[in-house]
Amino acid sequence: MSEHYCDPRLKIFALNSNRPLAEKIAKAVGVKLGKSSVKQFSDGEIQINIEESIRGAHVYVIQSTNAPVNDHLMELLIMIDALKRASAATINVVMPYFGYARQDRKARSREPITSKLVANMLTIAGASRLITLDLHAAQIQGFFDIPVDHLMGAPLIADYFLAHNLSGDDIVVVSPDHGGVTRARKLAEILKTPIAIIDKRRPRANVAEVMNIIGHVRGKKCVLIDDMIDTAGTITLAADALQQVGAVEIYASCTHPVLSGSALERIKNSAITKMVVTDSIYLPSKRKIAKIEEISVGELIGEALVRIYENRPVSVLFETHS
Repeated sequence: MSEHYCDPRLKIFALNSNRPLAEKIAKAVGVKLGKSSVKQFSDGEIQINIEESIRGAHVYVIQSTNAPVNDHLMELLIMIDALKRASAATINVVMPYFGYARQDRKARSREPITSKLVANMLTIAGASRLITLDLHAAQIQGFFDIPVDHLMGAPLIADYFLAHNLSGDDIVVVSPDHGGVTRARKLAEILKTPIAIIDKRRPRANVAEVMNIIGHVRGKKCVLIDDMIDTAGTITLAADALQQVGAVEIYASCTHPVLSGSALERIKNSAITKMVVTDSIYLPSKRKIAKIEEISVGELIGEALVRIYENRPVSVLFETHS
């Protein structure tokens, strides 16, 4: 990509969830971040002001919906409304981490489908497109009546493990549950390894119980992969179970390091040697413990934005791998 993207109609704005990532994306594209301000009234109401003309511009707004989830979601909705009223040609929401994605179906009676609600809110507010990374459930793309570009973090995570010689028959890629098998298989194809699956039961939200391990892991180095790590209960239980059945070294990886509650303490005390995460969610330095290794999705998203703007295919960013 060139050092400076010359078309002034392409503009990138950052809200408050992850400005460091927004700066990396803007640098990868070759533009400066747009000028805007996000303030709050004394009662907590959010006030946004766009401080440059965006009439006729194709605008990309960078905002993950990590904690505080509802504040960041409202910031995004208000920003979309401001852009629409300022006559932006298109409003492209870049949401590296899509919050509320875990509520994607009615698992019990009288439950909401909150990921569909968020999709409706973004669309009604005026979004033209969603660019996101590793949705918790791929079918959420179908909740939108606007184009969705769903990027994959697995190739970037694979690059890390390839660079550290963690590939081939001595390695096993492990899915921490049945729902993540497709993700694990994608990583295993790149690393040229077999896969294993943790068969677990979740008695209630944020509580996981490991039941069984499907696959051969004794004497192997294991690489766990998940889309997000929230309380780290699932991933640390999985790591401990792998160690108990004879795995010699355990690595973990995820795209979205939510890391709420006692997650960091659990990771510190677990059998995990190293945990590889992306910067889709901002981690302040005090939360980057020694076991956590962060890789950036800035260039991946930046390349996707340019391809979308130039009406070129995005699929090559995750269908091929060097």
